[in-house]
Amino acid sequence: MILLYELQKRLANLRPTTTIVTTATGTRYIERRRSSTGENLPEQLEARQYGFIVDSKPDAVPACILSEFLYLGSQDAVSSENVLKYKLTHILSVGIETPNVELPPSVKCKYLPCLDVPETNILQYVLPVAIEFIEEAQAAKGCVLVHCNAGVSRSASVVIGYLMKQRDMHFEDAYNLVKSWRPCIQPNAGFIQQLKKFHKA
Repeated sequence: MILLYELQKRLANLRPTTTIVTTATGTRYIERRRSSTGENLPEQLEARQYGFIVDSKPDAVPACILSEFLYLGSQDAVSSENVLKYKLTHILSVGIETPNVELPPSVKCKYLPCLDVPETNILQYVLPVAIEFIEEAQAAKGCVLVHCNAGVSRSASVVIGYLMKQRDMHFEDAYNLVKSWRPCIQPNAGFIQQLKKFHKA
């Protein structure tokens, strides 16, 4: 009983707090916590279009990871201009459909479903198909662009996995190589954990 009394006494001394909560659908609430009762009082605010920050800056220049063969970028890098400039013959779209741009019919495109969440099993469902497609491009003496939405997590994980499997690189070495050419990469925690296991497999 003494402990309960002490907790209630401390609760009464807490200052009121205010928190703005944004859901994935963009709904925004402001929560005010009353110091006396500890009760949350949600109040809906004006909704925004997205529940995340939208990066509207174009990211159209792909990073060359392996000389004149393997490129990594965001969806902005998929363009007819880049196909000509970098002599792209293959485009691998990870988790996002190939952007609706006019590409020469000679360019081979492949789409791989992949959610950017730690639970997605990239070792079983993504990497084998991705590596095969990249190898196909190399065998044809072509150039491949691997991209996802932002070129940060999914496509970066695929390129790291490719380097580990086909170039016999340790995770840290493959990660550092990709990071040196595209500093913004940041595979999610689940992908990193899987890639570390991938080397041991």
